[in-house]
Amino acid sequence: MQTAVASSFMEKHQKTIKYLKKYWTLYLMLLLPIAYFIIFKYIPMTYIQIAFKKYSIVQSPWQMPWADNNGMEYFIKAFSNRDFIYALRNTLWLNVLDLVVGFPAPIILALLLNELTFKRFKRFTQTVVYMPHFLSWIIISGMALKLLAPGTGLVNIVIERLGFASVPFLNDPTHWRWTYVFLGIWKSVGWNTNMLRAFRANIDPQLYEAAAMDGAGRWRSMWHITLPGIRSTIITLLILSLGHILGSEFDRPYSLTNALVISASNVISTFIYTNGIRGLQFSLTTAVGLFQSVICVIFLFAANALAKKFGERGIW
Repeated sequence: MQTAVASSFMEKHQKTIKYLKKYWTLYLMLLLPIAYFIIFKYIPMTYIQIAFKKYSIVQSPWQMPWADNNGMEYFIKAFSNRDFIYALRNTLWLNVLDLVVGFPAPIILALLLNELTFKRFKRFTQTVVYMPHFLSWIIISGMALKLLAPGTGLVNIVIERLGFASVPFLNDPTHWRWTYVFLGIWKSVGWNTNMLRAFRANIDPQLYEAAAMDGAGRWRSMWHITLPGIRSTIITLLILSLGHILGSEFDRPYSLTNALVISASNVISTFIYTNGIRGLQFSLTTAVGLFQSVICVIFLFAANALAKKFGERGIW
């Protein structure tokens, strides 16, 4: 019995050595990204302690004294801060709008592009919708200001020439929210569409041929073949979007904001910048950032578990 176990162990050991000799270069290439994550992602995590301690620039996180209320002082201050509550509300509101309005957009566009038969026009459309992804939000905000400014913006000039009242796209909180969402769709829809179309290419063309022979039109083929074929990708993107439900970009709201819409544009990322970077309240904003990250992780796990419950693979 012992001889058989030892023989099995030696056989597995030899297979492992043989495998490593064959693929050692791949594991060597992994060292660089692993080192990146350890140095720039995991080591800085020690500074999460600042959320529970009284920050001092001359002390390491391990030497700083604990905050009052068993280290929860800055969490209590955050939830007692009216600006933070407004930032939390705005973050949720804008992300929900992004999810409800923006998430279906690349799916619809991918399905429409899939039905186009004129290949040159299809490639041209893909290029046009893909290009905004490479523009920074600073450039986009400058373009939006020139096009959407009341009175002087090109869009409002056309609207007024048609006999309608000028629309305050960037100067009214309600209009600003919808402008924010649609600019986000315009920038990202091409990138997400290409991802979905890449996975659509894995669908067996014979399925479409069989459906056509059975008398199925384009709509039925789209509904019963294309959508089920890319469903796993859609679910994965949805899980990642739900995991970001309390997250917030900084450059997007910051570049589009102004004093007239601050009640709608002040999100958690801009709150952290204003109070942490400019206000030097490092413990308070670290507590806010930690709270934000924990909630995002909870949403991510919940969305993944829900996807698995309905028979999908999830993201792990």
